[in-house]
Amino acid sequence: MVSTKIVIAGGFGAGKTTLVGSVSEIPPVTTEAMMTEASEAHDDTSSTPTKITTTVAMDFGRITLDEKLIMYMFGTPGQARFWFMWDDIVRGAVGAVVVVDVRRLADSFAAVDYFENNPQVPYIVALNRFDGELGHTVDEIREALEIRPGIPIIDFDARDRRSAGSALTTLLEYALSHPTKEPALAG
Repeated sequence: MVSTKIVIAGGFGAGKTTLVGSVSEIPPVTTEAMMTEASEAHDDTSSTPTKITTTVAMDFGRITLDEKLIMYMFGTPGQARFWFMWDDIVRGAVGAVVVVDVRRLADSFAAVDYFENNPQVPYIVALNRFDGELGHTVDEIREALEIRPGIPIIDFDARDRRSAGSALTTLLEYALSHPTKEPALAG
Protein backbone atom coordinates (compact mmCIF):
# COMPACT_ATOMS: atom_id res chain seq x y z
CA MET A 1 0.00 0.00 0.00
CA VAL A 2 1.29 3.44 -0.96
CA SER A 3 0.04 6.67 0.58
CA THR A 4 0.25 10.18 -0.76
CA LYS A 5 -0.49 13.62 0.58
CA ILE A 6 -2.34 16.35 -1.27
CA VAL A 7 -3.29 19.84 -0.20
CA ILE A 8 -6.62 21.56 -0.66
CA ALA A 9 -5.97 25.32 -0.61
CA GLY A 10 -7.82 28.50 -1.47
CA GLY A 11 -9.34 31.65 -0.12
CA PHE A 12 -11.76 32.15 2.74
CA GLY A 13 -15.07 30.37 2.15
CA ALA A 14 -14.05 28.91 -1.22
CA GLY A 15 -15.18 25.35 -0.41
CA LYS A 16 -12.04 23.61 0.88
CA THR A 17 -13.65 22.01 3.94
CA THR A 18 -16.65 21.04 1.81
CA LEU A 19 -14.41 19.32 -0.78
CA VAL A 20 -12.57 17.30 1.89
CA GLY A 21 -15.85 16.32 3.53
CA SER A 22 -17.55 15.32 0.30
CA VAL A 23 -14.92 12.76 -0.72
CA SER A 24 -13.40 11.55 2.56
CA GLU A 25 -14.16 7.93 3.38
CA ILE A 26 -13.62 8.68 7.07
CA PRO A 27 -15.36 11.39 9.04
CA PRO A 28 -13.16 14.37 8.19
CA VAL A 29 -11.14 15.95 10.94
CA THR A 30 -11.82 19.66 10.91
CA THR A 31 -10.74 22.59 13.01
CA GLU A 32 -13.87 24.59 12.40
CA ALA A 33 -14.55 27.34 14.91
CA MET A 34 -17.59 29.56 15.23
CA MET A 35 -17.12 32.94 13.64
CA THR A 36 -17.43 35.72 16.19
CA GLU A 37 -17.74 39.49 16.17
CA ALA A 38 -13.94 39.62 16.52
CA SER A 39 -13.56 38.12 13.03
CA GLU A 40 -15.84 40.67 11.37
CA ALA A 41 -12.93 43.04 10.79
CA HIS A 42 -10.97 40.26 9.05
CA ASP A 43 -13.45 38.05 7.21
CA ASP A 44 -15.71 39.39 4.47
CA THR A 45 -18.84 37.25 4.57
CA SER A 46 -20.90 39.44 2.22
CA SER A 47 -20.77 36.73 -0.49
CA THR A 48 -21.21 33.92 2.05
CA PRO A 49 -23.81 35.27 4.49
CA THR A 50 -24.75 31.82 5.82
CA LYS A 51 -21.16 30.94 6.75
CA ILE A 52 -20.96 30.65 10.54
CA THR A 53 -17.74 28.65 10.99
CA THR A 54 -14.21 28.88 9.64
CA THR A 55 -11.14 26.64 9.54
CA VAL A 56 -8.54 27.79 12.05
CA ALA A 57 -5.82 25.17 11.46
CA MET A 58 -6.54 22.51 8.84
CA ASP A 59 -8.94 19.88 7.57
CA PHE A 60 -7.98 16.24 7.15
CA GLY A 61 -9.58 13.43 5.19
CA ARG A 62 -8.66 10.16 3.51
CA ILE A 63 -9.73 8.40 0.36
CA THR A 64 -8.62 4.98 -0.89
CA LEU A 65 -8.27 5.16 -4.64
CA ASP A 66 -7.58 1.45 -5.14
CA GLU A 67 -6.02 -1.44 -3.26
CA LYS A 68 -2.58 0.12 -3.71
CA LEU A 69 -3.11 3.86 -3.15
CA ILE A 70 -4.44 5.91 -0.24
CA MET A 71 -4.65 9.67 -0.55
CA TYR A 72 -4.52 11.88 2.53
CA MET A 73 -6.07 15.32 2.06
CA PHE A 74 -4.96 18.33 4.09
CA GLY A 75 -7.06 21.48 3.77
CA THR A 76 -5.48 24.84 4.55
CA PRO A 77 -7.15 27.71 6.38
CA GLY A 78 -8.15 30.49 4.01
CA GLN A 79 -7.64 33.64 6.06
CA ALA A 80 -4.39 35.60 5.88
CA ARG A 81 -3.91 35.45 9.65
CA PHE A 82 -3.45 31.65 9.40
CA TRP A 83 -1.13 31.54 6.38
CA PHE A 84 1.89 30.98 8.60
CA MET A 85 0.80 27.31 8.74
CA TRP A 86 0.84 26.73 5.00
CA ASP A 87 4.52 25.73 4.64
CA ASP A 88 4.08 23.00 7.26
CA ILE A 89 0.81 21.76 5.74
CA VAL A 90 2.27 21.67 2.21
CA ARG A 91 5.56 19.97 3.17
CA GLY A 92 5.70 16.54 1.52
CA ALA A 93 2.62 17.02 -0.67
CA VAL A 94 2.63 15.59 -4.18
CA GLY A 95 0.30 18.34 -5.34
CA ALA A 96 -2.44 20.80 -4.49
CA VAL A 97 -5.93 21.76 -5.57
CA VAL A 98 -6.53 25.50 -5.33
CA VAL A 99 -10.26 25.96 -4.84
CA VAL A 100 -11.56 29.23 -6.28
CA ASP A 101 -14.89 30.89 -5.58
CA VAL A 102 -15.50 32.58 -8.94
CA ARG A 103 -17.74 35.16 -7.26
CA ARG A 104 -14.68 36.43 -5.37
CA LEU A 105 -11.60 35.94 -7.56
CA ALA A 106 -9.50 38.38 -5.53
CA ASP A 107 -9.73 36.03 -2.53
CA SER A 108 -7.76 33.45 -4.54
CA PHE A 109 -4.76 35.59 -5.45
CA ALA A 110 -2.70 34.60 -2.40
CA ALA A 111 -3.27 30.86 -2.83
CA VAL A 112 -2.42 30.94 -6.54
CA ASP A 113 0.67 33.08 -5.84
CA TYR A 114 1.79 30.64 -3.14
CA PHE A 115 1.88 27.72 -5.57
CA GLU A 116 3.16 29.79 -8.50
CA ASN A 117 6.13 30.67 -6.27
CA ASN A 118 6.62 27.05 -5.15
CA PRO A 119 6.99 25.23 -8.48
CA GLN A 120 8.08 22.03 -6.72
CA VAL A 121 4.40 21.49 -5.82
CA PRO A 122 2.25 20.80 -8.90
CA TYR A 123 -1.19 22.34 -8.59
CA ILE A 124 -4.47 22.67 -10.41
CA VAL A 125 -7.18 25.30 -10.07
CA ALA A 126 -10.70 24.10 -9.34
CA LEU A 127 -13.48 26.62 -9.92
CA ASN A 128 -16.25 25.95 -7.41
CA ARG A 129 -19.73 26.32 -8.92
CA PHE A 130 -21.66 27.77 -5.99
CA ASP A 131 -24.56 29.03 -8.05
CA GLY A 132 -24.21 26.57 -10.91
CA GLU A 133 -22.57 29.16 -13.15
CA LEU A 134 -18.99 30.31 -13.63
CA GLY A 135 -19.75 33.89 -14.67
CA HIS A 136 -16.35 34.09 -16.44
CA THR A 137 -14.61 32.04 -19.11
CA VAL A 138 -11.67 29.87 -18.09
CA ASP A 139 -9.39 32.13 -20.16
CA GLU A 140 -10.66 35.22 -18.30
CA ILE A 141 -10.05 33.52 -14.97
CA ARG A 142 -6.56 32.35 -16.03
CA GLU A 143 -5.70 35.92 -16.99
CA ALA A 144 -7.23 37.50 -13.88
CA LEU A 145 -5.41 35.12 -11.52
CA GLU A 146 -2.22 35.14 -13.64
CA ILE A 147 -2.11 31.36 -13.86
CA ARG A 148 0.67 29.97 -16.05
CA PRO A 149 -0.34 28.30 -19.32
CA GLY A 150 -0.48 24.55 -18.86
CA ILE A 151 -1.82 24.63 -15.29
CA PRO A 152 -5.14 22.75 -15.45
CA ILE A 153 -8.24 24.79 -14.63
CA ILE A 154 -11.40 22.80 -14.10
CA ASP A 155 -14.85 23.60 -12.82
CA PHE A 156 -16.54 21.47 -10.18
CA ASP A 157 -19.02 21.45 -7.31
CA ALA A 158 -17.28 20.85 -3.96
CA ARG A 159 -20.55 19.55 -2.51
CA ASP A 160 -20.81 16.71 -5.02
CA ARG A 161 -18.70 13.61 -4.26
CA ARG A 162 -18.28 12.63 -7.92
CA SER A 163 -17.36 16.16 -9.01
CA ALA A 164 -14.90 16.63 -6.13
CA GLY A 165 -13.41 13.20 -6.83
CA SER A 166 -12.90 14.21 -10.45
CA ALA A 167 -10.95 17.27 -9.28
CA LEU A 168 -8.66 15.03 -7.20
CA THR A 169 -8.17 12.68 -10.15
CA THR A 170 -7.21 15.63 -12.34
CA LEU A 171 -4.65 16.71 -9.75
CA LEU A 172 -3.11 13.24 -9.49
CA GLU A 173 -2.90 12.87 -13.27
CA TYR A 174 -1.26 16.29 -13.55
CA ALA A 175 1.17 15.64 -10.67
CA LEU A 176 2.18 12.29 -12.17
CA SER A 177 2.85 13.91 -15.53
CA HIS A 178 4.87 16.74 -13.93
CA PRO A 179 7.24 15.11 -11.44
CA THR A 180 9.51 17.38 -9.47
CA LYS A 181 13.15 16.85 -8.58
CA GLU A 182 12.91 18.50 -5.17
CA PRO A 183 10.76 17.49 -2.22
CA ALA A 184 7.91 19.88 -1.52
CA LEU A 185 9.19 22.69 0.70
CA ALA A 186 11.99 20.64 2.20
CA GLY A 187 13.93 22.35 4.86
